[in-house]
Amino acid sequence: MQDPFYTKQKRSKGKNRLLEADAWLDSFLYDGMRSTGRVYTRIQDFFSLFSVRGLRRLFVELASDALSFGAMGAVLMVALALSAMDATASGEFNRAEDYSVIFLDRYGNEIGRRGIRSDDSVALAEIPDFLVKATLATEDRRFYEHFGIDVWGTVRALLSNAEGDSGLQGGSSITQQLAKNLFLSNERTLERKIKELFLAFWLEANYSKDEILKLYLDRAYMGGGNFGVVAAAEYYFGKPVQDVDLAESAMLAGLYKAPTRFAPHVDIAAARGRANVVLSNMVNGGYLTEGQVTAARRRPAEPIDRSAEINSPNYFLDWAFLETKRIVGDSAEVGFVVRTTIDPDLQVHAEDAIISVLREQGAVYNVSQGALVAMEHNGAVRAMVGGTDYGQSQFNRAVAPNRQPGSAFKPFVYATAFEMLGLNPRSPISDSPICIGNWCPQNYGRSFRGSTTIRTAMAASINSVPVRLSTQTGREPIAEMAHRLGIRNEFPVTRSLALGVASVSALDMASAYAVFANGGYQATGFGITRITTLRGEVIYEADPDHNRVRLLDEQIVLSMNDILNAVNYGGTGGRAVVEGVPSAGKTGTTSSYRDAWYVGYTGNYVASVWYGNDNYTAMNNLTGGNLPAMSWQKFMAYAHSNIEVKPVFGVDMEPRPFIIADADGSEDGQQLPERAPTLAPAAAIKLLDLSEQMRDSLAAAGYGTIDQAATPVAGAIESL
Repeated sequence: MQDPFYTKQKRSKGKNRLLEADAWLDSFLYDGMRSTGRVYTRIQDFFSLFSVRGLRRLFVELASDALSFGAMGAVLMVALALSAMDATASGEFNRAEDYSVIFLDRYGNEIGRRGIRSDDSVALAEIPDFLVKATLATEDRRFYEHFGIDVWGTVRALLSNAEGDSGLQGGSSITQQLAKNLFLSNERTLERKIKELFLAFWLEANYSKDEILKLYLDRAYMGGGNFGVVAAAEYYFGKPVQDVDLAESAMLAGLYKAPTRFAPHVDIAAARGRANVVLSNMVNGGYLTEGQVTAARRRPAEPIDRSAEINSPNYFLDWAFLETKRIVGDSAEVGFVVRTTIDPDLQVHAEDAIISVLREQGAVYNVSQGALVAMEHNGAVRAMVGGTDYGQSQFNRAVAPNRQPGSAFKPFVYATAFEMLGLNPRSPISDSPICIGNWCPQNYGRSFRGSTTIRTAMAASINSVPVRLSTQTGREPIAEMAHRLGIRNEFPVTRSLALGVASVSALDMASAYAVFANGGYQATGFGITRITTLRGEVIYEADPDHNRVRLLDEQIVLSMNDILNAVNYGGTGGRAVVEGVPSAGKTGTTSSYRDAWYVGYTGNYVASVWYGNDNYTAMNNLTGGNLPAMSWQKFMAYAHSNIEVKPVFGVDMEPRPFIIADADGSEDGQQLPERAPTLAPAAAIKLLDLSEQMRDSLAAAGYGTIDQAATPVAGAIESL
């Protein structure tokens, strides 16, 4: 019988499904884990067959790491290879040089040449076997064996150089060097070197060995503005490359690694020494025997005389060449004749003013280099000395903006103060200690005068006064004034700017001071007055006096000339005074005596002089009022001989009268250097016209030349 109180309850279907899902999930995870464990066990069992222990395990680990890093390196190399291949995408090689330029001095006489001298018209088969062997023996003995990179040659070169071998062993193959010449720049970076490697492989894949060698012989720089052995043979020996002998071939092959250092027109002894090394390389490489090179050792090559080019104003020509390329831009012409502003007579004495002073006292003051730029008031550069020896260093210190001017920068501070604060040379100012933050500049003698004047502060080169003025005007206006007057490079505007903590060049300093000399007008230094093509077509002509831009008010210029004149007459620039020649200027000495300057001007010329060392080592207490002022005085004394000495703008000093010096010399019998009287352009034209008229008259009288007319005239003189 059924219990009357029993009620049958329905089970929920949803709960059953949840229980079923939970059971299925548990079963799945359990079965899955067991299956995974069995698979893992099988994998372990499989790889246990390759298990290594002991020393072999070390090698396996190293190999594994090597493969990992190798894979990463491969990815990096591919990335670098893509940029290297971009260099070949245009299908064009680097151009060795763009132009060929003949330079003339201010009077129209040739003073030098710059630019390309290249010739690729000679086939490889016509180039002497001696020259090819000398090239391979010195540059790449395994050239015909390697795939673009000579691994063993690189190792050999590294070991040789590590042992101090002076033979200039190179680690780059000919293909690598050609890749650099054709596609890359000369920058020394790891990225450039990697690109060079890839491009070397590309050259080997696309050109034959003979084609690569021919390109190298045509494109290698050989010094003296020559690219390739054909142009170099003509330049150094005056003959076709087909006619060079063994000794000459060795000298040419010695130029690849250091063309400037071993150029025979620069240092014939060094060139012959290098040629002897090349001959030894040929013997060691098995190309020739010692007996075959003996004659070349005993009778070394004799280059043709290039002394006239060595004596050229090479620093000026390098600068003028860069200016020429900037002016002509992308001209389709490749040959130009450029008339420059250089005065060869002044150039010679500018070089002497630097070199002679260094020769006499350079060792005493531990100074090895100097620079000088002289120009007229409109910026026309008449002389430029960029160093003591162009053959040893082509770095032009006259135009490189990398030296601090020290106190020679102070005129920009005073000019700013005159313009903004309404001061004048007699305005009183305090020479007392001043600090900007934790920087407290000291005067040269570490003493202070108390109350003084602007004129006295400039003459004595007091430091506290320009620093005090900079706090009143602000430093940005001072920097703007320097740039306005002619300092072209940028420099940081710091609290020590008033004392010349900025980078400038001798050229820019002369340009800036020329503004004071000419009454306040812009006078950016320039060296080119006219550029014509080889056919005589004029493509550029300078006119510096047209539409002159005024940079300073005349009253400010008068004040500046007053205080700068006081520097020479009663101040730190006493050694710069030239008797009878009114002048003004400023000395400059940087901290630790790394730079010494004198920049000054007369009514005729402006000149800046710098002394220092290329490695920035300190000199032995050399100040701007010493050797720089002496060199300036020596140059200016000559420059103002036999010319009309003009007064300095606004300075109440009477120049000496214009009297052409007596040719008898000094009282002690020594001939003093004196400048020949300057011939005005109008007078030169009249003399040329007169000469032409004389020729016409002689021709009409039956004389063919002036020489033919000289005989009867001489007879008439003897009869008197």
